[in-house]
Amino acid sequence: MPLPKRLPCYCYIVECVDGSFYTGWTTNPEQRVQAHNAGRGSRYTRSRRPVRLVLLEHQADRISAMKRERAIKAMTRARKMQLIAQPPKAPGKRKSRRRRVPTPA
Repeated sequence: MPLPKRLPCYCYIVECVDGSFYTGWTTNPEQRVQAHNAGRGSRYTRSRRPVRLVLLEHQADRISAMKRERAIKAMTRARKMQLIAQPPKAPGKRKSRRRRVPTPA
């Protein structure tokens, strides 16, 4: 019997309409942001809609994504803003791959 295919995992930060940040992990970032904006994503974002994706990091597996989520949640707001603002690292330099999400015009 073949092994099940591993889903890609991501750690993400969304910015809420009130300017606060919410951090989580997912296997489908697009669907997760839609769930947040539909009021089904989390209790925190339910009353702070709409949200917009500001940071997306690819992680090797679910455990890595959960650990990265915990590390980001422990950061100060200022540190999170630095993380969002800095350009992604070149591939191969870190375990995770970051993607900056462009700001809508």
